[in-house]
Amino acid sequence: MENPGLDLVRGTLDLLILKTLTWGAQHGYAIASAIKESTEGALLVEEGALYPALYRMEARGWIEAEWGVSSNNRRAKYYRLTADGRARFRSEAKTWNAYAAAVGKLLAADAR
Repeated sequence: MENPGLDLVRGTLDLLILKTLTWGAQHGYAIASAIKESTEGALLVEEGALYPALYRMEARGWIEAEWGVSSNNRRAKYYRLTADGRARFRSEAKTWNAYAAAVGKLLAADAR
């Protein structure tokens, strides 16, 4: 059976982006690629979702951006975490891990 890929659970895109930026400053395409590669292709982030999320996160002060040159010698906007972004990542990761553990408990539970 073919694996169609997983839809992003609403509200997880920010967490995924913040996680990739804990590895260092990256441009948008690199962020989407890192998510795809790290999940072995299970999670795909489309430009139509990625860039609005990046702009929203920048407006909230979680990330900062500056223009630079990519590895293929093109101008690209590089995003990096701020102190507030690191704190937000820790908070969201803690919440996500608690949620995932609770769902895991339910899925492992025997019928009553």
